[in-house]
Amino acid sequence: MPEHRSGAEARVNAAPSPWTDARSAARLLAADPHGLRGAVVRAAPGPVRERWLDDLRGALQPGTPWRRLPPAIGDDGLLGGLDLAATLAAGRPVARAGLLAQADGGIVVVPMAERLPAGTASRLAAALDTGTVADRPARFGLILLDEGEADETVAEALADRLAFRIDLSGVGSDAGTDAGSDAGSDVGSGDPEAEPSAAGADTTAAEPDPVGSLCALAEAFGVASLRAPILAARVVRALAADGPVGRDHVTVAARLVLAPRATRLPPREPDSPEAAAPPREDPPADPPPEADVADPAIPDAPDDVVLEAVRAAIPPNLLDQLLSGQQRLAAARAGRVGQAAAARTGRPVGSRRGDPRRERLDLLATLRAAAPWQAVRRAGQTTRPIVVRRDDLRIRILRQRTETTTVFCVDASGSAALERLAEAKGAVELLLAEAYVRRDRVALVAFRGGGAELVLPPTRSLTRAKRGLSGLPGGGGTPLASGIDAAVAVAIGVRRSGSRPAIVLLTDGRANVARSGEGGRARAGAEALQAARAVRAAGLPALVVDTGSRGEEARAVADAMGARYLKLPRAEAGQLSAAVRAAL
Repeated sequence: MPEHRSGAEARVNAAPSPWTDARSAARLLAADPHGLRGAVVRAAPGPVRERWLDDLRGALQPGTPWRRLPPAIGDDGLLGGLDLAATLAAGRPVARAGLLAQADGGIVVVPMAERLPAGTASRLAAALDTGTVADRPARFGLILLDEGEADETVAEALADRLAFRIDLSGVGSDAGTDAGSDAGSDVGSGDPEAEPSAAGADTTAAEPDPVGSLCALAEAFGVASLRAPILAARVVRALAADGPVGRDHVTVAARLVLAPRATRLPPREPDSPEAAAPPREDPPADPPPEADVADPAIPDAPDDVVLEAVRAAIPPNLLDQLLSGQQRLAAARAGRVGQAAAARTGRPVGSRRGDPRRERLDLLATLRAAAPWQAVRRAGQTTRPIVVRRDDLRIRILRQRTETTTVFCVDASGSAALERLAEAKGAVELLLAEAYVRRDRVALVAFRGGGAELVLPPTRSLTRAKRGLSGLPGGGGTPLASGIDAAVAVAIGVRRSGSRPAIVLLTDGRANVARSGEGGRARAGAEALQAARAVRAAGLPALVVDTGSRGEEARAVADAMGARYLKLPRAEAGQLSAAVRAAL
């Protein structure tokens, strides 16, 4: 390894604090809001988050627009268009600019971004991509304030467009009060002498191909999105300030942009046995021909110093997930878009004041609200038969019962398999007999031997269920983790379609077959608990029905799953179906 890396390697373990990186991101974003698009800031309301927002606002040029998105803003307020009240008053079309156009060149802050409606999120994404709204310029940076729990995150399609993902949940309220907090205050200032303290790498090392290095780092950490290395390259350009690009610039950009997006950890290179062996007396071998020497300007693997710096910058909660091998469930959370879209339909049960551009106009209720005021409003007017104002507008209140899909996950292993299967089959048939009225569906996953099988895809057809459940085999080992994994996959697909999934697990919890199909209670039990925690992380409602006699193993699975626990060692089909209806 070249000598200039030794100092950088010594500083990798002393990576800047999350607060320092957060302030660095704020200064970079203030310099180019639209180019870097914005940041997702995960933090509860409090002094730490407000201090970061103050830092960002203070770093902006004087007079830069700063807008906060109201929670129930309509399309006309967001995008602009026809001012309905002014148009009705003037008798001619009156247009006005929306919030995004008003924020041109500045910042838009979105509180509670994890609850942002899917339609609003898609409009924000389109405005970020095009830089225009309703033929008006709208080039802004977006700050998504994520205040949700572990299973609540902002829409991935929107977060992917923003350069930074900042987690302040572990930062104390005294952040920024000590001298060390300003270590990264000069990042992005354009002063090459001020950047090494924030970069944690040696500025003397030039980077021959920064884009190639960023792409190699993205691939090493499992970052599939092409936007991530593009945004990181823009950060490098901002750090270099039109000067030569060094390895420290790439390190900072990769730490700030790529590390929070990591989905895997690159394998560490094993120590070379030749490096530990004593030096040999043999003369060195002839160097290879010049044609066989790789071109150093073409990086075929990320630099090991930069790689370790990025690894050290991965947020602790994300690092725990990567080390445990737990799958990231962003796709499962994205399924809530289908639920939100489905909620716009249903049976009208009344009306209320609202924006007819977002919801259905209730014309009769609007006319009833405007009728008592017509004598006053038409005074001195003869051309308008009826005068309707904004306060008169009424929209329909729609009520819809969300369809529920119950995913039965049945332990078909061991000597009691036939009894458990009979209970599950009977419960499925009883629930399906009522499904036509409630518009619900049922699915069945069975696990035994070396894996799990989707016996019955989600359906409300009783005939199809009886045909699919007939002749289901039982016996063998207990691959509990594989069964839970299969049930989660079905439930996530159900949620994407707009339905509400619920998992019912029938087992004694005594896993003895791992995901690989190999036996061993210790490994199989650990994998079962890991799979159960994935159910909790995905926010899936669940019920564990303990069919065993002891209860310790099944209760531990229920606790890890965050599920309701029900002990029914000798349940009949009627008892089981009633318990499912009561619990879910």
